Formats: sequence, C-alpha cells, structure tokens
Amino acid sequence: MSRLAGPLADVALVVVSYGSSGLLAANLPRTVGDSGVRVVVVDSFSGTAERAAVTRLAAEHGWDLLAPDVNTGFGGGSNLGAVHALAKGARVLVLLNPDAWTDPDGLAALADAARAPGPVLVAPRVLRPDGRVYSRGLTYLSLRDGTMSGRRRSSDDVPWLSGACLALGADLWTALGGFDEDYFLYWEDVDLSWRAQRIGARLDVVEDAHVVHDEGGTQESRGRAKSETYYRYDIRNRMLFARKNLGPAAVRRWRRTLLSAARAVALRGGRRQFVEGVAPWRGVARGVVEALGR
Repeated sequence: MSRLAGPLADVALVVVSYGSSGLLAANLPRTVGDSGVRVVVVDSFSGTAERAAVTRLAAEHGWDLLAPDVNTGFGGGSNLGAVHALAKGARVLVLLNPDAWTDPDGLAALADAARAPGPVLVAPRVLRPDGRVYSRGLTYLSLRDGTMSGRRRSSDDVPWLSGACLALGADLWTALGGFDEDYFLYWEDVDLSWRAQRIGARLDVVEDAHVVHDEGGTQESRGRAKSETYYRYDIRNRMLFARKNLGPAAVRRWRRTLLSAARAVALRGGRRQFVEGVAPWRGVARGVVEALGR
C-alpha cells in the first residue's frame, strides 16, 4: 500500500460523505497536509451535482473515491471504506467525520496509539470550533436507563468513544466485523465500543491529539435545530442497542423511559423548531414508533 515512509505509512484515513463536498474541501486538506497518507472517501449518493463535486475533489487531491449509488449510512460507508483500505494494505484505520479536522501530527499520534500492544480502540480529545472542549474522549452510557453522561455516575455506567474520530488496528477491525449496519446513523459508535470491550479491547483517549468538530455540519439543519433524520435514528437506535446487547429486563427498563428519552433528544434542537415546521415532529414520532415496533 505504502505511498510514503514514516509514521503514516501503514495508515488509511476513511471519511464518509453525504452532501458534504464543501466540508471535504475545507477539512481534509488541512488534516492530511503534505503527509501523503492514503485517504479513502466514501460518497453516499445524495445527488448528481454533489457526486460530481466530490469526484472533482478526489481527482484533484489524489483521494481514493468509493461511489455507491445509494446512501449507505455512516456504518455502511465506513465498512466499505475500511474494506478498500485493508485491501490496499492498511494496518491502521483512522475514521473521521467530514465535519471534523485535525492535522498530520494528530493523525500520527492516533495511529501510534492504535499500534499499542493488545487490541485498543482510540479517540482524541474533541474541541468545538471556538476552542472549547466538546468532549474529553469518553462518554458513559447507563445500562440502567440508557442515559448518557460525560462522567461515570455508577458502576452500571459503561464508556464509549465517539465515531467523530476513531482509530484502530486492522486486526481489531476484522475481529469486530466493522460497524453494525442496522443502525444506519447514530449509536453505531456506542455499539462498536461495547463490542470492542466485550472481546477484551481497551478504550484509550490520546491526550496529544485533538480533533475540531463542527457538530451538525453534515446535517440538513438550521441553527440549533437538528434534522428529521437525527431525531428518527437517535431515538430509534437507543432501543435497537438495548435489544441487540442487553437482556430482556434491561430492554423493559429502557422501554419504560422511551418517551422521556425521546423528549430529551427532541429538545436538543430547541423548542422553536416545533412551531416552525412538521419535520421535527415527524422525526420524533417515527423514531418512537420504530423503537417500539421491533
């Protein structure tokens, strides 16, 4: 595979795009710099103009472009990109959202951590565009009720790493089988972290690496409001995770708090959106129905 020598010789950077050509143009060049690292862009189809724009960018910068004719979702697109990268000889995968960026030193630090002895799933610190801390790395999921927190609150809390940026070795990726594509969007990183720990992998936050994440840059949203897709899948996939990974008692507990959890998700976009259009209502309703219906 190697088109370069040094700390990034065995690394592939995998980015899944959906209507994100502008973000790719802004964020990928400063992430890669002149390192020559292999970049694999998976462009989930969102329209002919967008496909043409991403194709031009890939040709200009020498990125490997995978162009499925459907929207694969985040997990499905990441899996496609990883299969391609591993076939080209990558031994370390760095997965990065198109609305996030780092630099070659950050990539090298993440890759070095992913090469540590024993299976390890790695993430950086995540900053907001204004420099404030968005995430120090680990988020905790309560197995009692499915709520999230930035700190461990009880022994029932388990850590997970955000899919905004993840790094791992080829062997761990293969052992996990990649992302579970049933999620389509959201919660697939929670699921991957859970399964990684179940097979003995560590979760590690690299303090020497940071990623700037403009959350929501890939969503069709206005201001604080989230997209209909966000509401649907965030609410739906909470219960999907419980059914896939926890026992019947936990599934019943999580179901009892489904409506309060859905309300909390909905309010992340503020109250004003619910008087301005039907899309948020539709997304929340669909998420609740699908969470209950399987």
